[in-house]
Amino acid sequence: MARYHTPARKVQPLVSQSSSSVLRSPDSHHHEHPPTTSPTRSPPTRAPPPARCRRDAVPHRLRPGLLAGAAVRAPPPPLAAPALPAPPPPLLPAQTPRPDPPTAPPPRLAPVPALHPRAHGGHGHSHEHHHSHHHGHDHGHGHGHHGVDVQVGGGGAAVMRLARAIGWADVADALREHLQVCCISLGLLLVAAVCPHVALLSSAGRLQAALISVAFPLVGVSAALDALVNIADGRINIHVLMALAAFASIFMGNALEGGLLLAMFNLAHIAEEYFTSKSMFDVRELKENHPEFALLLETSGEESVQFSNLSYTKVPVHDLEVGSHILVRAGEAVPVDGEVYQGSSTVTIEHLTGETKPLERTVGDTIPGGARNLEGMMIVKVTKSWEDSTLNRIVQLTEEGQLNKPKLQRWLDEFGEYYSRVVVALSLFVALLGPLLFKWPFFGNSVCRGSIYRGLGLMVAASPCALAVAPLAYATAISSLASKGILLKGGHVLDALSSCKSIAFDKTGTLTTGKLTCKAIEPIHGHLGVANGHSNHSCCTPNCESEALAVAAAMEKGTTHPIGRAVLDHSVGKELPAVAVESFECLPGRGVAATLSGVKARHNENELSEASIGSLDYISSLYRSNGESEQIKAAAKSSAYGPEFVQAALSVDKKVTLFHFEDEPRPGVCEVISTLREKAKLHIMMLTGDHESSARRVAKAVCIDEVHFSLKPEDKLNKVKVVSREGDGGLIMVGDGINDAPALAAATVGMVLAQRASATAVAVADVLLLQDNICGVPFCIAKARQTTSLVKQSVALALTCIVFAALPSVLGFLPLWLTVLLHEGGTLLVCLNSIRALNAPTWSMVDDIRQLFHGLRNYFSSKFSSSSSNYVANTVPL
Repeated sequence: MARYHTPARKVQPLVSQSSSSVLRSPDSHHHEHPPTTSPTRSPPTRAPPPARCRRDAVPHRLRPGLLAGAAVRAPPPPLAAPALPAPPPPLLPAQTPRPDPPTAPPPRLAPVPALHPRAHGGHGHSHEHHHSHHHGHDHGHGHGHHGVDVQVGGGGAAVMRLARAIGWADVADALREHLQVCCISLGLLLVAAVCPHVALLSSAGRLQAALISVAFPLVGVSAALDALVNIADGRINIHVLMALAAFASIFMGNALEGGLLLAMFNLAHIAEEYFTSKSMFDVRELKENHPEFALLLETSGEESVQFSNLSYTKVPVHDLEVGSHILVRAGEAVPVDGEVYQGSSTVTIEHLTGETKPLERTVGDTIPGGARNLEGMMIVKVTKSWEDSTLNRIVQLTEEGQLNKPKLQRWLDEFGEYYSRVVVALSLFVALLGPLLFKWPFFGNSVCRGSIYRGLGLMVAASPCALAVAPLAYATAISSLASKGILLKGGHVLDALSSCKSIAFDKTGTLTTGKLTCKAIEPIHGHLGVANGHSNHSCCTPNCESEALAVAAAMEKGTTHPIGRAVLDHSVGKELPAVAVESFECLPGRGVAATLSGVKARHNENELSEASIGSLDYISSLYRSNGESEQIKAAAKSSAYGPEFVQAALSVDKKVTLFHFEDEPRPGVCEVISTLREKAKLHIMMLTGDHESSARRVAKAVCIDEVHFSLKPEDKLNKVKVVSREGDGGLIMVGDGINDAPALAAATVGMVLAQRASATAVAVADVLLLQDNICGVPFCIAKARQTTSLVKQSVALALTCIVFAALPSVLGFLPLWLTVLLHEGGTLLVCLNSIRALNAPTWSMVDDIRQLFHGLRNYFSSKFSSSSSNYVANTVPL
């Protein structure tokens, strides 16, 4: 619930920056060439870590209703700063200070409130499921729900000051929605309800009154305080409605029903929180289990080291720099993303991506932060800082996704409080005008229930608790996807995914492995003897494969593009001449231009050469005179190696060399495409910058009929915009995030393979696939459609419960306690329906309902079979 503060207190927010700011680190360029010396980076300023939470603590909270319209804030600073210790004496000249090793743990990520069924303005709830119950601060200002603070208005602050002064707030904190207290109160009230029927007539009334006098304060003390604070701040929510109904029952002589109302209401909230916590992906586990320190090796990284003679320093993980080397021992978790520099082992990443099979990792293999080393010892070279590591991305994006509310949730935020005011007005209308319009008595009698009693029943039955729980399915689905290694940036993404009718795939690195292999290097223009397929000039750089490869490798050094990586891989182990890059320019979507020295084709090797490497269209566009551009394209088309390879062209001093690369489709892509076409009924297309022959070869292999090829980045962007705007329902764009960030941002929903993606692509994408394949695409779409189906079912169920509880209450058929039971029972039913999003996804509402009835039938069949077996076993004679 909430800890209350007066407006005079100034507090600092627990999270000083949005989660997206952590992810949007400067995007790594296509190349990192020429190398430059990076400036020394000062350590980031960090807030003090929040208090550690204790799992076995029992929640103490002021009612969540007090959070309506209030800001979530960090714990306030102490009123008086502690005295600082005296400074140490100055060092003598001969003394040399020795730096102490870091001992304080790095700051933990601040807990972020999760999307909760009652976390909206209408109910005023702002629940947080990273419970923080073990506090080390003063409770005098009111204990808060889950350790968050709430700024209340002037009226609420005055009530809280009075409550603290007389000790009311402390008593309310101790009793508030405590499971044992609720059970004791409910037990006493049930005994009070039956005691007139079993006790002696002379003592039944006094015994019942005594039991009610003990039980009612256990649930009424905190309810009264919460209602007063809400009313003083001008907020009308479910807690105000329940408190008004309960205390009005006392004045009507029905204190027993009022106590039962509050006890069942509190128990229903506890059960609701239990179901909600079951639906949440517990990022707290990831936070608490990730290593706070790393073993930084004192090595230059240029040669192997002996594991028996290692020298390392224990440093906070936030201080690790890219390029440093760390030691990971058996049973430990890898603190940040890196690659194995020395050693080999088996690791598990099940808690990150849902992949249950342990993975073998050896020298050169990448390894994500958070992976647990099962055996052996490894030296890992750090490739990403903590802020950009996989583990931190999972935590940040999961919490961001639970905070970004879907459209229905935002509507409930705006509608809920107005709805509560309407319920109060209707209840007053029934209570005050009922005797005039329907001839009901005010207070009722043995024949007819009074209008005030009916108004209270309407107030309870029409409260929008069940309707508020309906969006819980979104949070449940986000948690289910996160456990499978699929991260969403909010519940609104699920709505968009379920409505999309088209999907577009990038080719290289998405439908294919992206691991290109260089098959041939072919001179095609401007070379001596090119007509005969070979060069007559032994020192003409593009005529010699080794010279062309040397130039291309020098230009592609530090690249992240698949073609650049393939060139570098092809150059490994070959004796190549030295070529230096003097200047460098990256042209996104086209290629790279550079000025080189050391090219042997020049008459004077000290002269600089102009070189470019990139797509065939880009290179041919550099030659505009005498039809050279068409000659280059024709030579590439008639290449002896065929048109189906992926091609890149190199131009050095007006001489063009063609590189041929081969790429293979990813395993399982055909099954993914078939599922999307047959079950999801999506219109599928492929968008690529490759030439027609290569694009159609891959499209045929993966069973895609519609292919758009030879697309420049702006062409791909325009195509995505047109389909997203004019297509039926929108477009899903799936890419590897290397050079298609604009298209991902323009699509209705952008999906990116996070292991390959740049920081820019991660920032603009809506869905991140942590596993390096597209098998999660149909699962994500099916989960989105299942979620929207569940939300519709929950809304219909909630409205049905409200109507079927409100009408009999107004007509006088239901007692108040039974109205509460129906109201809270409907809320729990909606909760149970929402957490069905944890089940396997379905493709339609019909399939979802069929799955529900199939599951119920199997459940009751198994129970009946088990009961029958036990009966037979107990009745068969020996």
